[in-house]
Amino acid sequence: MEKEKIILGIDPGTTVMGFGIISIQRNDIKLIAIHELILKKYPNHATKLKYIFDKTLALIDEYLPDEVALEAPFFGKNVQSMLKLGRAQGVAMAASLYRDIPITEYSPKEIKQAITGNGNASKEQVAGMLLHLLQLKDFPTATLDATDGLAVAVTHHFAQSSPLSKLKKGNSWKAFLKNNPDRIL
Repeated sequence: MEKEKIILGIDPGTTVMGFGIISIQRNDIKLIAIHELILKKYPNHATKLKYIFDKTLALIDEYLPDEVALEAPFFGKNVQSMLKLGRAQGVAMAASLYRDIPITEYSPKEIKQAITGNGNASKEQVAGMLLHLLQLKDFPTATLDATDGLAVAVTHHFAQSSPLSKLKKGNSWKAFLKNNPDRIL
């Protein structure tokens, strides 16, 4: 029997951090958890970062993910916002690495493309497609930040299950063809 794989997806933020956790078994995707951390109630940036670190560790300890996928910061015009967002992502990464969990980053465009087929899709379109992909009627108390975190986890699964994923890990086409002779015409 194929081992179950758990993926934690995180959409980092300093106001709200969304996350989704999925289970993969025999290519079936099941939702384990989806939620967000509300960070605006914390008095300063350092306190928010500590809470992100602590909560990421708690999620890892509770759900025991095999891998963590994060949304990479997008490029914006406000340098201060970008710096804060990068720090939030960094502490989530550090918590994952502290528990020896491999991490992968995906750009917002890559995530939208993987989930909807359109790199310019809206958050609402991504959430709607996730409902369809996971065969759910709705998300329990999920916000668009939470569904963004879930989208990162599902994107990671799609990227890992693609035949081309082996190429992204540094293998060559030659190695791919050698390992997949049935794909040669």
